Amino acid sequence: MTENEDVLVSTQNGVGLMTLNRPKAINSLNYAMVTAMANAVEAWATDDDVHTLLLTGAGERGLCAGGDVVAIYHDAKSGGTESLAFWRDEYILNARIANYPKPYVAVMDGIVMGGGVGVSAHGSVRVVTDTTKMGMPEVGIGFIPDVGGTYLLARTPGLLGVHAALTGAPFSGADAIAMGFADHYVPHDALDAFKAAVIADGADAALSAHAIEPPASTLLAQQHWIDHCYAAETVADIIAELRGHDAEPANDAAKLIATRSPIALAVTLEAVRRAAKLDTLEDVLREEFRTSSAALRSHDLVEGIRAQLVDKDRNPKWSPADLTQCTEADVAAYFAPADPDLTFPGQE
Repeated sequence: MTENEDVLVSTQNGVGLMTLNRPKAINSLNYAMVTAMANAVEAWATDDDVHTLLLTGAGERGLCAGGDVVAIYHDAKSGGTESLAFWRDEYILNARIANYPKPYVAVMDGIVMGGGVGVSAHGSVRVVTDTTKMGMPEVGIGFIPDVGGTYLLARTPGLLGVHAALTGAPFSGADAIAMGFADHYVPHDALDAFKAAVIADGADAALSAHAIEPPASTLLAQQHWIDHCYAAETVADIIAELRGHDAEPANDAAKLIATRSPIALAVTLEAVRRAAKLDTLEDVLREEFRTSSAALRSHDLVEGIRAQLVDKDRNPKWSPADLTQCTEADVAAYFAPADPDLTFPGQE
């Protein structure tokens, strides 16, 4: 099995251990990491000496802050070919995790954003903690939720997923469980003991010993106004509903959404609605590959990354500048088939 310094791969007592190992970058995924993970996952799938996988992140800040978007920024400015290859392999890995034949234990501690959600929230044993800060913040950089994120966002109670997608705001571990992004709650301070128990006794025994009842979800408690406001037809209508509501968090959501890329917002709303009607994760990932490919050619992705992470002036100049200028044709163009489209092993 190939070793990659950005992903530490080993086995212990029948458990395949994958540790994302770029702590200074909050373990943001680059292409080499996706390749190393895919290789390990494939090797262990048919290895009779491995019965469980355990995914963790190095350092104290989080499992994974997403993809390496600064690399995507530079690639987009020079043609975008590497980003398309990265996404293709990343999304195939996301689907493989979802269909994995063995327990796939993901420890979703600290920051878990974007691509970090993709390598964890499709697993069969998804563990969050009191420090979990999860989210799909793509609209803030002119991008569209991907890595199967729209599949999960479309399947939350009510319209919690639409709220999370359009605001890009982070949510807690308790919220993640309520929304269907996670299953189990283990206190952060018990994680070392939990991981040791997975290695010693397996996932079920480790959960029995260390998982506790999660706190109440604050997002779930707000479902009444979320369902009302986000049922509006367009993003502009949603913002108007949020602004007109007497719940302060609704007004805050309106202000946040108004700072995001208008075209990314319009496409994201459509993407979540389409994902709700698609049967399989693979179908959704194929659609996301199309929106990602289109975003790579867009003005707003490069501009959004520039403003947030390159120049860090936090002042993106979006184009179109506001929602009224985003046409149905503009949105539809994001869903045109990619060339070539995403296919999965066995589907070629």
